[in-house]
Amino acid sequence: LNNREGMLVGLCNPLLDISAAADVAFLEKYDLQLNNAILAEDKHKPLYKELVSQYKVDYIAGGSGQNALRVAQKVLEKPNTTVFMGCVGKDEYSEILETKARYEGVNVRYQYTESESTGSTCAVLLTENGANRSLCANLAAANLFTKHHIEIPENRKFIDEADFFYITGFFLTVNPDTIMEVARHANTQNKTLMMNLSAPFLSQFFKEPMMQTFPYIDILFGNETEAETFAKEQNLPVNKEDMSEIALSIAALPKENKNRNRIVIITQGKDDVIIAQDGKITRIPAISVPSEKIVDTNGAGDAFVGGFISQILQGRPIDVCARCGVWAATQIIQQDGCTFPKDLQIPEEFRSV
Repeated sequence: LNNREGMLVGLCNPLLDISAAADVAFLEKYDLQLNNAILAEDKHKPLYKELVSQYKVDYIAGGSGQNALRVAQKVLEKPNTTVFMGCVGKDEYSEILETKARYEGVNVRYQYTESESTGSTCAVLLTENGANRSLCANLAAANLFTKHHIEIPENRKFIDEADFFYITGFFLTVNPDTIMEVARHANTQNKTLMMNLSAPFLSQFFKEPMMQTFPYIDILFGNETEAETFAKEQNLPVNKEDMSEIALSIAALPKENKNRNRIVIITQGKDDVIIAQDGKITRIPAISVPSEKIVDTNGAGDAFVGGFISQILQGRPIDVCARCGVWAATQIIQQDGCTFPKDLQIPEEFRSV
C-alpha cells in the first residue's frame, strides 16, 4: 500500500482537553474516580471553571479519536493521510483545536453548530505525579453531530475514497446512525472498520448501538477493564487472570464480512498486549518505563491506536502494528497530554516507505 491522502476516516468527539494536576480532594468533591472516564452531569458543570481558576492548566487538542489520528500522522510523516470528522461550536476553542490538529497533519472536516460551544472542556485530572487520571467530558457541541454531515458531497467523497475507518466507542453516545452508515459501507466495499471499546460505561449503558455495530467490526481495541466489562455484559466467559480467553470469545462473536476474521487487541498497561486473531493468541510485550519518567498516562490508549494505525495503513503485519502502538504509547506517557517529545526519532522499522 502506498500512503496516500485520505486513506483513513476517523469519527469521534473533538474535545479541547483542559489538563491539570489536581488533588484527591478535588476528585472527591466532584465524585470522580481515579483512572476512569465519564460524561459530565449537571453536578460536574462547575468543575471546569474551578479547575481553570485554582490550578495550572494546559490546553491540549484532544478527543480520543482525534488523538489517535494525530499520533498516526506523526509516525506517517505524510500530511492528510487521515481525515477526521466530529462536531464543534463556532468559537475560539474550535479554532485552537483545528489549528493544532491541522498542524499535526490531520485533515479536519468538522461539522459546526451555532447552538453549543465546542465540547472542549474535557478535564484531565492527574494525581500522584500523573500516574492516575480521571476524565470528565462535557461533550457540548460534540453531541450534535448529524448524519447529514457525511452526506454532504465533499465529505461523502472522503468516505467513498477511504480504505480504513476508525470510530471510537465514545461516538456511540452521539450518533449511532452515522456509525451504521459507515459500517455498512465498509462491509459492502470490503474496507476495514476499526473500533474501540473506549470506556466501561459504553458496554454497560450503550449496549444496543454497540451490539448493532459489532458484526461490522474488523479490528477492535480496548484495555483490560473495558474488555472485562464488555465480556460480563455480554455473558462471555471471564477469567480475570487471563485476558486471552476474553479476547478469543470477543473475536468469535458473529461477523458480517466473512472475508476476514475479527482481530481483538487488548492493552494491559505495563503488561503484554493480547492479540486474538484466527483463533490464536499473540502476546506483544509492553516496554517498561521507569515510574519517575512517567508524566501522564492519559492518552496512552489513543497513542497505541495511533501507532497501530500508522502501520496498518502501510500494510504491515499485525504484530508490527502492535509493536508500533506500544512504542508510541511509551513516548506519549513521558509527556504532558497526548503529545510527542520535540526530538522524536521514529524507529526505522516503523517509518513510511
